[in-house]
This record gives sequence, C-alpha cells and structure tokens, in this order.
Amino acid sequence: MQDLQQLQEEALALFECLDTPHALEDAKARYLGKTGALTERLKSLGSLPHEARKEVGAQINQVKSVISAALEERRQALAKQQQDRELSASALDITLPGRQMVERGGAHPVSRTLERIETLFHGMGFAVAEGPEIESESYNFSALNIPDDHPARAMHDTFYLAPGYVLRTHTSPVQVRYLESHPLPVRIIAPGRVYRCDSDVTHTPMFHQVEGLWVADSGISLAVLKGLLSEFMRAFFERKDLPTRFRPSFFPFTEPSAEMDIGCVICAGQGCRVCSHTGWLEVLGCGLVQPKVLVPLGIDPERYTGLAFGLGVERLAMIRYGVDDLRTFYENDLRFLRRFQ
Repeated sequence: MQDLQQLQEEALALFECLDTPHALEDAKARYLGKTGALTERLKSLGSLPHEARKEVGAQINQVKSVISAALEERRQALAKQQQDRELSASALDITLPGRQMVERGGAHPVSRTLERIETLFHGMGFAVAEGPEIESESYNFSALNIPDDHPARAMHDTFYLAPGYVLRTHTSPVQVRYLESHPLPVRIIAPGRVYRCDSDVTHTPMFHQVEGLWVADSGISLAVLKGLLSEFMRAFFERKDLPTRFRPSFFPFTEPSAEMDIGCVICAGQGCRVCSHTGWLEVLGCGLVQPKVLVPLGIDPERYTGLAFGLGVERLAMIRYGVDDLRTFYENDLRFLRRFQ
C-alpha cells in the first residue's frame, strides 16, 4: 500500500505541474495507459495468493479513482485557462447581450410618390379625405352615375364580396361620402388603395389612386381644371416647360370629360419606346362633375359646379423613376428597392 500511496502522490504532483493538454495526456498514459504503472499492477494480481487479491485490487482501484479524478480536474483547469487566454486575446465579452444589426430602411417608391402628390396638392389648398376600401355598390357605382350594365360592374373587372359589396375600384366613393357630410365649398383629394381584376406590366390587382374634387359656387371651369392639373404635373416632374394636352373622353361622373397627356419626360417629346414614339404620355382622366352626381346629394347644379380628376400613383412613379414594369414595385426585391433609399 505504501508503494501505491507514493505512486498516487507522484501522479498528483505531476498533473499540477503540467500546463498543456498534450503533456497531460502523456502523463495519463504513464499511469493509466495500457502499459501504465497502475495497469501493470492490476495485471500482476494473478500472481498473488487468493486471499491477498481482493484487498490489493481494492487498493489499486482506489488509487486509480483518485488519479482519474485529479486528471479530469486538471483537464478542466487547462481548458479554462485556454478559454481565458482566447477571450483576452479577442477582447470579446461573451456575457454581453447580443447586438442585432438592423439594416437602415427607406420609404417605398410608391409611398414616396404618394407623399409627394399629397404635399403638392396640399400647397394648392386641397385637404386629404379617406374612406373604406370595402364599399357598397351604391357608393362605388350608382352614386357616380355608373349604370347597371356598365362594363366596370362585370365580375371579370371587379372583386365582389358579400352581395352588394365590392373592393372599391376607385377612390371616387370617398368624394361622395365627403359631400354628404361636409358643407360646400369642398376641395379635397382622396388617396388610397383600389382593386381591379387585372395584372400585366402596367396593371396589378391592387394599386393606388388619388382622386380630386373641387366643388364651389363660382370659379370652376375647364380652364381652371386645365391650369390646375398642368401646374401640378410641372411641379411633380420639376419641369416648368412641361407641355400638356387634353383630349375629349367619357366618364359617367364628369361632363365634359378629358384625358390628360404630358410631353414624354424620358425623350423630351422626341419619341421613344416608353411613349410608343408619340412624344406624349397619358397620365390621368378628368372633367367637370356631372350634374347627375350632384342632384342626389341635394346640391343645386345651377348654383354649384365642380371639377374632378383621378390619377394612378404607380403610373406617375413609373414615369418619374423610369420603371418599365409596375409589378416590380410589389415583388419585394431589395436590390430594386434600395435604388430609392
């Protein structure tokens, strides 16, 4: 037993002196390996008398357990020392809470365009009005002098919900609701999302419109309408000499009605693929408010007149930013959206 005790003390002292995991494993082999000191003693138990084997074997196993425990303790101590050295070298405190890197975002190009439109019209004296996106057929169609057999009411053009209700196809119903609840005169724009069953390079099932309405007892004419919209387009595209023109058209809720074109801002009117080589770009529809819209609201069309217009926000964004496919605005491709930050 004295020999085993001396072997144990020798092993423990050696472990404490070693400062690398490799040296420690070499020391382990010296005592606990296949040819180690304790292993050899266990092999020699067969040469002892039967009565002595059990006692000596127990003593050897006890020393082996002590040495194994000391070996594991030293392993952990060396691993801790190594970790401390690495942390000190990297100056990294892993106990600190994590820092999540948040990428700086930016306004969507459609949002930027909508904000620009609202700002410009606000400077012209227009207030902003809002209304529901789920609208009754009465407000969406009938109140705007759109007859029952009009193509816009067809199932392939409009998203129908419960009987009598649709996803609004334009923001014009907001104008009707505003006239019902506000005294004259009114001068508003109605921006918002609208929905139609359509999808191609210039149409999506959901898009944004800005409808405008100005009703007063004097001062409203086609000349005022043309001047107002021409001035807006020149301010929007920042071109004081931007040419505009108005072509006769038809809308159930205005009479007379017109389509407004601007000189192509891409080719300066010389003709290009964007303007189909005409030098002009169609940007909105407009006209004087149809008396049949005013009369059901209790407004005397002999006393009051109004002008109205409607423009597509994505349409203006495509022209302003040189985008040739409207659908790219909604594909959430960060490579595309980062261009506008």
